[in-house]
Amino acid sequence: MRRKVKNRNIAQPDLTYKSDVVGKFINYVMKEGKKVTATKVVYGALSVMKEKAKVENPLELFETAIRNVAPNMEVRSRRVGGANYQVPREVRPERKQALAFRWIIDAAAGKKGKPMAEKLADELLAASKGEGEAIKKRENTHKMAEANKAFAHFAW
Repeated sequence: MRRKVKNRNIAQPDLTYKSDVVGKFINYVMKEGKKVTATKVVYGALSVMKEKAKVENPLELFETAIRNVAPNMEVRSRRVGGANYQVPREVRPERKQALAFRWIIDAAAGKKGKPMAEKLADELLAASKGEGEAIKKRENTHKMAEANKAFAHFAW
């Protein structure tokens, strides 16, 4: 029997762009409850993107980056008769967004020598062009799913 669906809290839209996605992204960037710091980092990244890409609305680049990084397929471990199989599965929309956020933030945090806002802006710009660490992570995930296509019949 399936368990009950949890009532999840919905992130508030951010104050400047009135975007639910940016509001949620700020929450992902936040560490130890420091939302003001996370907000400064994200808005700083968006303003750096605006300058570097010379666009009016950096929100479009941001959403393109999220779309480009979000994976369509992933592998999940499944134990069948004493053996573990990596079974390829389609990714739910909420998880797609969560993975995209996480990969972009991790890729930006992994760089050295610049403020977080600049690192985040660089990673978002790279992702919107279809390159960068987060895109590599997505490609690797898709390759693993493709390589394990033979075990797709184990999907539950």
